[in-house]
Amino acid sequence: MKLLIVRHGDPDYSIDSLTETGWIEAGLLADRLTKLDIKAFYCSPLGRARDTASPTLKKLGREAVICPWLREFAPKVSKPCNVGSTVSWDWLPQDWAIRDYFYDRNRWMDAPEFQAAQVGEAAKWVWDNLDELIARHGYVRDGNIYRAARPNEDTIVFFCHFGLECVLLSHLLGISPMPLWHGMCAAPTSVTTLITEERRSGIASFRMSAFGDISHLYAAGREPSFSARFCEMYTNNQERHD
Repeated sequence: MKLLIVRHGDPDYSIDSLTETGWIEAGLLADRLTKLDIKAFYCSPLGRARDTASPTLKKLGREAVICPWLREFAPKVSKPCNVGSTVSWDWLPQDWAIRDYFYDRNRWMDAPEFQAAQVGEAAKWVWDNLDELIARHGYVRDGNIYRAARPNEDTIVFFCHFGLECVLLSHLLGISPMPLWHGMCAAPTSVTTLITEERRSGIASFRMSAFGDISHLYAAGREPSFSARFCEMYTNNQERHD
């Protein structure tokens, strides 16, 4: 089975939709996805994800199942030194990288700030729903692997968000989401692909064959939107710092 995790197009957060660029990106994404044989579509309830999905679904005459747990991962945590709050995945590197437990798949949610905001509970809600959905498609979670109850080569697509994507990947790959949130960059409409490998009969695991692929943009001669990134140098005043 293949899982395609798609980040929404260039966002206009003020209206929870897409910018003009984002709509162009969604159209190019549709050109790519409509060439595939896709078993099912699942989508975040947020407007920017649903709008990203809409060109693909319209071309195919299909509908997506709206899943509340695919919304952006949004627990708010107190910033270090009590200087306000932020989403759990938007810390400055100097505020988290000095704590080794953030790299531990079993301990990252034990940070006092995360415990207070119930970040671990929020992640478990996502993971449990993900496993329930994957089980419906034939693969049942068993510890750190999946039992291939009904092995298949189906392709399913998730339209969602970067923060949430990293929570999904942390569960499927068995790693902390912190280095994913801060060390990887999924541009708008990028596609991340995971494929099951059943090297022993009945026992499967997911392997990531591509992260944040935007070949559909490059094929059309378009550069990816900058909204996925922060300033390359602090002196770049035209690029996003916060």
